[in-house]
Amino acid sequence: MTVSLVIVSHSQKLAEGVAELAAQMANGKTVIATAGGAADGSLGTSVDKVAQALAKAESQDGILVLVDLGSAGMAVEMALESLSEEQRARVQVSSAPLVEGAVVAAVEASIGRSLSEVAEAATNAQALNKFPSEE
Repeated sequence: MTVSLVIVSHSQKLAEGVAELAAQMANGKTVIATAGGAADGSLGTSVDKVAQALAKAESQDGILVLVDLGSAGMAVEMALESLSEEQRARVQVSSAPLVEGAVVAAVEASIGRSLSEVAEAATNAQALNKFPSEE
């Protein structure tokens, strides 16, 4: 088993697109679940969708959750309340940039890195977006 990812976005299409890109970069070796959009499919977040994604991504090695905007984090926190203490201990919510963080995290998870290593790599992924003119 490896670390799994959950992508939480206010947009279902965005969550699915990020998951698709990350899965391709990890050669499909990482479980990536999505929770995008509100319950009715509109823009927003859904605690129920997050809970379902966490259940789909269940892994003894841990789950890294990446979010697009601050209020998505609130939905994650509410969904985490429904988990047992043992399950919550295996979930880490990341402040990494969504796209870069998800790609790097998926690759790191696919090669067997621990949850803390995957989370650290995701957080450091922002450096991937530096252009030569910014250095």
